[in-house]
Amino acid sequence: MSTTLTLKNIPNDLYARLKWSAETHRRSLNSEAILCLETVLAPATVSTGERLRRARTLRATLANTRFSPEDIDQFKRSGRP
Repeated sequence: MSTTLTLKNIPNDLYARLKWSAETHRRSLNSEAILCLETVLAPATVSTGERLRRARTLRATLANTRFSPEDIDQFKRSGRP
């Protein structure tokens, strides 16, 4: 059975980000909010072995990657690598 939830006093910037995300993913605000809640509150369980495999794969792909302090500062300013 579905339940209705009303949210009050949502900060404007948070609402704008949720709205942008919903539009980007072609979902309603309601669907986007539910997905965000599910992602945080009910994350998919990943076995220890799978998590370790993913970490090793990521480490291998980054093994020869070197970032200068200037690169890192630029990444921080832009908000993403």
